[in-house]
Amino acid sequence: MDPMTIKYDASQRFDLHTHSRASDGMNTPAENVKLAQEKGVSGLGVTDHDTVAGVKEAVEEGARRGIAVIPGVEISTRAGGKDIHVLGYFLDAEDPVLLQRLAGLRETREARNGQIIQKLQGLGIPISLEEVIAGLGRQLRPDESLGRPHIADALVRKGYAADMRDAFDRYLAEGKPGYASLPRIAPEEAMLWIREAGGAPVLAHPGLYGDDALVSEILERGRPAGIEVYHSDHGPEEEQRYLALAEHYGLIPTGGSDYHGVRQGVVFHGDLGGRCVTGEIVERLRKAAGK
Repeated sequence: MDPMTIKYDASQRFDLHTHSRASDGMNTPAENVKLAQEKGVSGLGVTDHDTVAGVKEAVEEGARRGIAVIPGVEISTRAGGKDIHVLGYFLDAEDPVLLQRLAGLRETREARNGQIIQKLQGLGIPISLEEVIAGLGRQLRPDESLGRPHIADALVRKGYAADMRDAFDRYLAEGKPGYASLPRIAPEEAMLWIREAGGAPVLAHPGLYGDDALVSEILERGRPAGIEVYHSDHGPEEEQRYLALAEHYGLIPTGGSDYHGVRQGVVFHGDLGGRCVTGEIVERLRKAAGK
């Protein structure tokens, strides 16, 4: 099933924000596609952090199962003193310039992870990056990315947090003692990268930034194709607020669960299929990408 050529319509349900173990998800890309089929979801976006390593496997599994897989990415950026994420859809996951740029972002991510480990050690927590990687139970591929959820998982296993949310609330969330952030590209630069790779850029989960004035500035500067209105961490009031922003700026209102899988029996962010949009939204994204 070629995601560039199939017909999208209002009867279909798409979860446009999912993560695999190519970044900080728990499942393989193929397992996420299988789960989408089991949940009656028509298709999903594969949007791993700073990597497209899971796209090929997911697309191939989608073709076998009749599930449409939208090639995507979630790029880490920085603006207004906050970490801002930019989603990209229908991009060329084999574009050599994009792959080189994402490799650079993963190097920054690795340096950031090292700083987090140092801060945790400074708090008296005996933890190492090697220990975090060992917790994966497999070798980390060069085109995969390691994130804070992996570190949080190690903190839980070592007894320094009750669960993933507790690990973030105690140590890893912005403003907490284990948090670290290095200089990153601006959101509008990530949006340009996505366009140059043939994709449609979307501002991810604006409700998580706690600064709607900054959100509006980013939308004005970057002029993305869409904004993620529907997200597992958005309540009804936030959905209405960002839907109004989408209408004001003429943006596509996208949505997804931000599914990362299950850790210690807890689904991180939301369950796959928990936030969906219709195929009409997907068709608008495809057109915005020029496909």
